[in-house]
Amino acid sequence: MRHKVAGRKLGRSSAHRRALYRNLVTDLLNYEKITTTEAKAKEVRGLAERMITLGKTGGLHSRRQALTFILDKKIAEKVFAELAARYAERPGGYTRIVKLGPRPGDGAAMVQLELVE
Repeated sequence: MRHKVAGRKLGRSSAHRRALYRNLVTDLLNYEKITTTEAKAKEVRGLAERMITLGKTGGLHSRRQALTFILDKKIAEKVFAELAARYAERPGGYTRIVKLGPRPGDGAAMVQLELVE
């Protein structure tokens, strides 16, 4: 029984799942809008918001923590320069999930994960 076991496995090994999350968070921070399944979006949302919060903190330790997760240094710089300034007054809730309907191939629930303005 999986009582009180947090997180989704998504049918992947732990290393594959971590790589998937890193790729999705990096793309979300780069393009500010991605289309994915609802389960993946719900898992990635908290990780992306944590990266933006690290950008708002702005210290060297926060920068190094973000660089261990974000794959591209230019995107990490964008988080610390542009996104941190944009969300400076906002106490959290930097992302939005908009439902798009089922995917034609397999009927998976698709959503658009985007950064709020």
